[in-house]
Amino acid sequence: MKKLHIGSEEELSEVAEALLDALGDRRVVVLRGEMGAGKTTLVRAVAEALGVEDRVTSPTFALVNHYRSAAGRSVYHFDFYRIENLAEAYDLGYEEYFYSGDLCLVEWPEKIEALLPADAVEVRIRVVSPTERIFEID
Repeated sequence: MKKLHIGSEEELSEVAEALLDALGDRRVVVLRGEMGAGKTTLVRAVAEALGVEDRVTSPTFALVNHYRSAAGRSVYHFDFYRIENLAEAYDLGYEEYFYSGDLCLVEWPEKIEALLPADAVEVRIRVVSPTERIFEID
């Protein structure tokens, strides 16, 4: 496990790089943290590290946003906060994304716990203060 303590949003690029280094062959990343912990902000930093030029926003209502990295690879950003049951994830076609070989960044994985790949990378975000966060990457 890698643990990073940052004092400002400007330091998120270090967390993004550590996360990308931890991936290996794995492609699904679950982001755990309370509302406002910085999950979407971390996704934005990861996208920036990958050279994504699109504006990264939370897919709260769309459930998934699709971005392209500078290398032309797909990056999928999920937000399952608003789903009511697993059937909604099935209807979305989650398997096509999770097993595509493309990077999938998942907010609110608690809502679809039973569907997550066993080898998903887990990132836990703990709020220390309005600007400080602790990130644990497994």
